[in-house]
Amino acid sequence: MGTRPLSPQPAGEPRWVAMFHRPSTGGWWMAAESPYRAPVLYAVGEMSQTMRARGEEVTVEVWGPGEGGGWQSSAAAEASVASASPASPALPDASETSEEPAAAAVRAPDRLAERMQDRRHQVLMAGLSKAGRYDLTPDDLAAVQTLVDRLDETTLRTVARWFAGPEGGH
Repeated sequence: MGTRPLSPQPAGEPRWVAMFHRPSTGGWWMAAESPYRAPVLYAVGEMSQTMRARGEEVTVEVWGPGEGGGWQSSAAAEASVASASPASPALPDASETSEEPAAAAVRAPDRLAERMQDRRHQVLMAGLSKAGRYDLTPDDLAAVQTLVDRLDETTLRTVARWFAGPEGGH
């Protein structure tokens, strides 16, 4: 087995990003990004399955916010998890919590709602990318999140088409 190519750190503010390696060009490309980890991991699974079905080699690196507020790659996260003491569990045992299961379900985000919100986020980010807007400021990201929270997917697709310009519109 050969050595794994190193993924470049994504640009901009830390968020969850999946970088895939393209062996034919030796380059990396951003396949998914989201403020949430779960949708990026879902996209990694789907993309990996598609690439394997095509007979392509799959090399992926997931980047996300680190403890110090900067970027952290999945390789660094795996190393820190491996070196962590198994005596300190990440989640409390059910016997250690007095919270009812129904209350825990209320706190947990609804998977479908989170997925749809992330889908709207992807649509808007793709439109901004087509418009050449890659390095977004914190104010830009706040505006994106406001649009994602308030608009439905069809409206966001229309806005994204506007960003793409005349060749992207109808």
